Amino acid sequence: MSTMASKLEGKINNPIKGPGLKAPGVVLLQFLLILFFETFEYSITKVGFFTGIAIVVAFAGGLILGRAGTSFAAVVTPPLAFLVATLFLIATIGGGGFSISHLGLDLVSTLGAVAPFMVTAAIVSWGYYFLAGRKK
Repeated sequence: MSTMASKLEGKINNPIKGPGLKAPGVVLLQFLLILFFETFEYSITKVGFFTGIAIVVAFAGGLILGRAGTSFAAVVTPPLAFLVATLFLIATIGGGGFSISHLGLDLVSTLGAVAPFMVTAAIVSWGYYFLAGRKK
């Protein structure tokens, strides 16, 4: 007889069928996830908790769903995706356009709101990247 734990164990070890996402797929997945949550949160208030959680999930999702050689792209992409998504949202939903003073102030405040999440996820992800590289 199979138990619920053994059924779940098979699902967690192999979350998707096939070898996994290639590097462009990991990049696109992380960018769209961060953009979606940041747009949702930016349209209601300011960026903060939910975007930070999305960044952590983007780091983890890239490492879990990516192929064997995509861990570097999964670790590097979320901060860059966050920067691009923030610049896009400040120019569109923020309404300020690309004025230097408005852009700089909004960029610093947005980065400050998600910095604890980004730093924590980056440290854990880079640690995993280096430890997994040494095992091979």
